[in-house]
Amino acid sequence: MTIGIVSAAYIAAAVLFILSLGGLSGQESAKRAVWYGIVGMGLAVVATIFGPGVGHWFIILLMLAGGAVLGHFVASRVQMTEMPQLVAALHSFVGLAAVFIGYNAHIEEAHVARLDEAARAGLTGFAAILAHKLPVELAIMKVEVFLGVFIGAVTFTGSVIAFGKLAGKVDGKAKKLPGGHYLNASAAILSFLLLLLYCNTGTVWALILMTLLAFFIGYHLIMGIGGADMPVVVSMLNSYSGWAAAAIGFSLGNDLLIVTGALVGSSGAILSYIMCKAMNRSFISVILGGFGTTTGPAMEITGEQIAIDAEGVANALNDADSIIFVPGYGMAVAQAQGAVSELTRKLRAAGKTVRFAIHPVAGRLPGHMNVLLAEAKVPYDIVMEMDEINDDFPETDVVIVIGSNDIVNPAAEEDPNSPIAGMPVLQVWKAKQVFVSKRGQGTGYSGIENPLFYKENTRMFYGDAKKSINELLPMIK
Repeated sequence: MTIGIVSAAYIAAAVLFILSLGGLSGQESAKRAVWYGIVGMGLAVVATIFGPGVGHWFIILLMLAGGAVLGHFVASRVQMTEMPQLVAALHSFVGLAAVFIGYNAHIEEAHVARLDEAARAGLTGFAAILAHKLPVELAIMKVEVFLGVFIGAVTFTGSVIAFGKLAGKVDGKAKKLPGGHYLNASAAILSFLLLLLYCNTGTVWALILMTLLAFFIGYHLIMGIGGADMPVVVSMLNSYSGWAAAAIGFSLGNDLLIVTGALVGSSGAILSYIMCKAMNRSFISVILGGFGTTTGPAMEITGEQIAIDAEGVANALNDADSIIFVPGYGMAVAQAQGAVSELTRKLRAAGKTVRFAIHPVAGRLPGHMNVLLAEAKVPYDIVMEMDEINDDFPETDVVIVIGSNDIVNPAAEEDPNSPIAGMPVLQVWKAKQVFVSKRGQGTGYSGIENPLFYKENTRMFYGDAKKSINELLPMIK
């Protein structure tokens, strides 16, 4: 391919990526948006592989085939409940790739510096780019390499810890080493000093020491963030992986990688900011691991959790005119979305108004509940965001909460000492009757007690969500 054709392919791919991001903002256009992204990425890969100065095609195609087989194997085995940890794991791959490419750039630069002018003329690929750079450009490139490795290393260990927390392999509670934020700040300052040393001397030891410090920062930052904030963490790690990719693009002189990385980085940061606003949290505080501390003892909860059986819930549903479902991660764990969709169909066929209330941070991944409901073919027009439906709870006959805790917790409004104090929540307790489908009396992923479960108009519908909902189906008139 000529440079002109490659440039045209890159422009087309960038446009497709932008269309993909825009389409993902709505459920109706999401499937089409995914195909835009797939075609754009395919076009970018082909243009890069067969572009000028690229060789070793057999090795590249062999690696692509191996990656495709491995990707298909992993994707076919992953359940929807495991998507958050899969996304975190994939972010770690991007971070590690940035680290490897940064070190490769350092090695290539040292190699080119040792060649004389005649030998440089025969270089191809990345080495040829380096051979024609001016001293000032090489200095800038050192900064690019250093930043790429730093961001990539933070992304890698941060994503690994996020994966562990989401998969239940690492304790979801916020934990910091003695010294807390001062350790992170000290590591960041030392990394900056190492940047100055690397730019002046080009020594690989500065790069190695910075990498170790960045690995620590990524680990300690995410360890210091509690389970209630994991959706924001996943979104922010997505942003980090984007900036790491952009840094790789600068190192490789690849314009499309720069554009794509910037799109992913900026969109991830914007989404994280929106989610923090939805939780009434400081964006900086969450990202620096400051979320989850209390100012005093939590409010005492009185009363008891009263259980109800399937017949009692079914009778309430048969008598109700308006019903709202509030899905959470528990629905994903039980894979109950199909049963919920069937119950929704039967209730609507009986002439009842049925809607779904989706909190911005429901589940453990942005849009997690929307994807599950779309997979179960729940009509898009009855799936409402929190701001659209929160005022309707007082006029609602029945609310069924399926595996949610923090997003329906009245302590956010009633207890100033709660870890989620000030977080906007779905005010389900204002409905006439509330039924909570839950496995047991635990406090959920974040470990925060929920006064909703003890209110007079709340009944606990214990058991596996899928089994519980299926029990209701034959009882609906």
